[in-house]
This record gives sequence, structure tokens and C-alpha cells, in this order.
Amino acid sequence: MTDTEPRTSGTIEGGTAPGAWAVLLPAERYEAERLVHHDTLELTGLDAAVGPRPGDPVAVLADEPLRLVALGRVASATGETREDPDDPQSEAGPGVLVVTYTRRVLDEPVPVPGLALDGPVIGLDPARFRELADRIGPPPARRSWLVSLDLPIEAASPAEAVRLFWSYVQELGPRELPAFVSPSGDELAMQAFVLGAEANQDPEEDD
Repeated sequence: MTDTEPRTSGTIEGGTAPGAWAVLLPAERYEAERLVHHDTLELTGLDAAVGPRPGDPVAVLADEPLRLVALGRVASATGETREDPDDPQSEAGPGVLVVTYTRRVLDEPVPVPGLALDGPVIGLDPARFRELADRIGPPPARRSWLVSLDLPIEAASPAEAVRLFWSYVQELGPRELPAFVSPSGDELAMQAFVLGAEANQDPEEDD
């Protein structure tokens, strides 16, 4: 049985449906998913007849090179979704495929050799999906982190300073503003992150 061979149980409009799915994210969308936490992945502009059904397992992959970045399950689309999930002001469009994340490895994607995808949504044999899921391994232990964002702001009052702060945060966002993170209780281990990756904020070290 090949990776994309359909299962024999279940039909869609008289045809067979794969037991699982692989979703391929464009590079820009992958970066957006890394910047802001989302419980679901909403994809638009896909062929509505592609076949995923609520409850079907999904492997989420990024391209160039092909890497496994998350696992999830197809959820029922509800109402309208945004074309750009990282931009709440973007124009709304119809939700075609909604995937609820069950496991993310966005910051440490797993290479996936030997799998060829010829579209944004491809059917997978369930055994192949389990093989991909096994590559991720168990989730790491969770811990507490302190995350802060410091902006020097000139204002006439504390309330105005707070308003300007949130304006800058909304305007610049995680693509431009450095966020500082450290393990709870170990502030000396603080690191700065920009664009979802560690970024050096000491100009002297750049020389």
C-alpha cells in the first residue's frame, strides 16, 4: 500500500477517502504559526472536495526541506476565518479546512525523507501517518517562564503611556519587537526572541 492509497472504509460522494492527511504549509504561513500561538490551523483557498472529514488525523508539514511541524485532527469549520491568522485586521474569507492542533514541534521540526507531496492537502495511509507521528516522540515536560516586553514611551500620563504601549505592540508585533523570556526563578538566563527565534540584543557583541 502506498502513502496516498485510499482506505476501504468510508466513502465521500461515492469514492473512497484516505485514512489520514498531510497538510503542506507555505513558508510564510509556517513562520506566522511560529510567531503567535493558535489552537487551530485554518486554511483557505483549497478545493472543498478534497475530502478531509472532522476527526481525521492530520500531519502538518513545512516545505524546503520537507519537515513535520505538528499533528492535529480535522475540525468542523465554523463561520468565517481570516485570510492571515496573524493579522486580525485582514479580510475575512470562508473557512475550508480547520485543523485542531494536538502536538506542535514548530521550533524543532522533524525531517521527513522519502515523502513526496504534489498539493497542499494529500491523503495518507494511516500506517504512514503513525510512522510520522512516532518521529516526534512524547511531549517535553512543561515549566513556568517569565516573558516581558519593555518599551521606552514618552507620554503625559501613565494611562496614555499604556495606550501607546498597546498601539506599538499591535503595530509592530512579534516580527519587530523583542520579547524577553527566562525560566521562572532564573532571570539571569533571560534571552531575547524576535521572529520566533533567539536574537542578540547586545550591540557590542555584534562588533
